[in-house]
Amino acid sequence: MPTYTVTVANLSLSPQQKSQIAEAITAAHNAQTGAPRFFAQVLFSAANQGDHFVGGRANTAPQVYVHGLVREGRSIEIKQALMNQMLEEIAQIVNISAEDVWFYLQDIPANQMIEFGRFLPAPGNEAEWEKGISPGKRACLPK
Repeated sequence: MPTYTVTVANLSLSPQQKSQIAEAITAAHNAQTGAPRFFAQVLFSAANQGDHFVGGRANTAPQVYVHGLVREGRSIEIKQALMNQMLEEIAQIVNISAEDVWFYLQDIPANQMIEFGRFLPAPGNEAEWEKGISPGKRACLPK
């Protein structure tokens, strides 16, 4: 349900770092929101050299930019705790300053999202919604 896109500029992530970041995001989302771990999806991309600009100038510093799309309905305290937990862990995994990790979290109404062929439930109604996932698809999902 939440989709996090991690874009890096002026650095390269190893497969191990990508795995660690995906786990950190998944664990944080689960811990802070209570949503099942299999809801979290993480996508990675890298900006080509010279394709990342800050203030109209090409940025040459290592940078990690995380854009999270999540269901609306959670308090600002939960969302800030979620971002803070991810920020610290990502900075540590990549070995850069927290100042070089930028995070944007965007709310989307659940009724404007479809996953597993159905509109998503409001936060807190995941258990009942999850029962509608086919046994075949459920067997493929991580625990």
